[in-house]
Order: sequence, then structure tokens, then C-alpha cells
Amino acid sequence: MNLTTRSQRIFNVFNVIVLTLLAIITFYPFWYVLVASFNVGSDFVRGGVYFWPREFTLENYERAFRDPRIFQSLQISLARTAIGVAVGIVFTSLVAYACTVKTLPGRVGFIFFWYFTTIFGGGLIPYFILLRNLGLNTSFWLYIIPSIFSFFNFLLMRVYFDTIPEELRESAMMDGAGHTRVLFQIYWPLSMPIIATLILFIGVGHWNDWFTAAFFQSRTELFPAATVLQRLLSEASPAAMREEGQYSVQDVMRTFTPMSLRMAFVMILTMPIVALYPFLQKYFVKGVMIGAIKG
Repeated sequence: MNLTTRSQRIFNVFNVIVLTLLAIITFYPFWYVLVASFNVGSDFVRGGVYFWPREFTLENYERAFRDPRIFQSLQISLARTAIGVAVGIVFTSLVAYACTVKTLPGRVGFIFFWYFTTIFGGGLIPYFILLRNLGLNTSFWLYIIPSIFSFFNFLLMRVYFDTIPEELRESAMMDGAGHTRVLFQIYWPLSMPIIATLILFIGVGHWNDWFTAAFFQSRTELFPAATVLQRLLSEASPAAMREEGQYSVQDVMRTFTPMSLRMAFVMILTMPIVALYPFLQKYFVKGVMIGAIKG
């Protein structure tokens, strides 16, 4: 065995060890939260629960879903995510496609204007006043309209569209196709990796966003799940549960704790994204790589 082959083997073994440790470090916090959410609260407080539930229970999730606000907020989050992703993808693709047309008047000026708005902002108070004047602070569309366009998403999609040969558009238009047909019947089928990537970006952003409703939404019945769960965390105390009159002191202290409920809330918010990611992973990696290389 020569020196080069031996060094390569040592390097490969070192890489495997380091990457395995990084994988464990990354995955274990998620596993710890999952285990804690299925463990009896009072037993979890005692410590020593690291790899699997010591006293298995579903009471934490039953308690979480017993609150009627959970179902309503989940419906708001699902509607917000679905509409936000659909509108965001269509609008971003329309803008990105238009900017690939070199004959578009003012194309460079538009791109500079959008870039300029990413550097400077008016602040929270002027933003809230704008939303209030538009009537969005009491509307579901507060979650959709302000987030329709993202300059970062636009850059990723435009860079991907630039990799598609312009001759395809020209030949299609010579056969009588318009820009709308070219976009949706030629560019979209060839751009599934970047579309899947943006679906993941936009969807996760909408699903996890609690800030918008907490600071700008005036109607509590329109709070998404992230905001409702964040507020429920502050209410997840034995005293608050006893005040409801549904549980005795012994039942509350035996089954529920603020920490165990907090873990269940985190899993409720996390699992939809975790379940969706494997289906988009192969497109996600390819889309990001192309954007990084061409950008």
C-alpha cells in the first residue's frame, strides 16, 4: 500500500467519523423533543429521559388538541400556506420570466428597484400604519399580500430560467404561442427543481411565521398555529390548568407540565414540514446548486 492510498483511506475514515458525529448532533435535539412529548410530564421533570419515553403517554397531545383554538389556527395555517405558496410561485415566475426577456423596457431599472428595497426598510411602526390604512390588520390577506414577492426567490428563479435555451421560446412564439403559454407549458415543466425549492422556502416561511400575526393581526380568530401555540406556551402552567376546572391538582401534576406540553406543541408545528421535506429533497438540492453556480 503506497502512501497516497493510505492517506486517502485515513481521510475517508476521518470524514465518516466527523459526518456521523455531526448527523447525531443535528438529529438528537429533534429526537429529544419527540421523546419528551410522549413522556409523562412529572416523570420527565425528574430527568434521565434521553433516548426513549420512560413513561409513555399521549396525554400531552390530547391536552394540546383539546383546546378549540388549535383546530381553528391549523386551518388558518393550512389555508395561508397553500394560498401563499400558490400565489408566490405564480407571481415570482411571472416576474422572473419577464426579466429574462431582454427586450422588456426598463428591465434593469425594475431589478435595481427591487434590490434597493432589500437594503432599506421603513421600520415596524410605518409598516403597521400602512397595513392598517390598507385594512389588512383585520384581514386574512395580511398573510398573503405583503409576502407575495421575495427578491431572493426572484433571483433563484430568474437564474434558473436563464439556463433554459432562449431558442425554445423563440421557436414556440414562431409557432403562435404567447408568453403565457411559453411560461406555463415550456418553462415550468423544465423548472421543477427550482419550483420545488421555492415551494419549500415559501411554505416553511408561511407555516412557521408567528411574528406577523402577533404584532400586526388584530383579530385573534385569524391567528395561525405558530402564533396560537406560542401564546399557549405561556399559558401551559399547572395553575392555569387547574383554573379551568377540568383537572385536579394531582392529575395536572402527574400528567402535564409546561415543559412536556411545550415539547408537544413544537412537534405539532414541526411534523408537517418534516413529512413534506423528503418528497422535495432531490429537487431542493438541485435547485439550490444551480442557483449557487449560475449566481
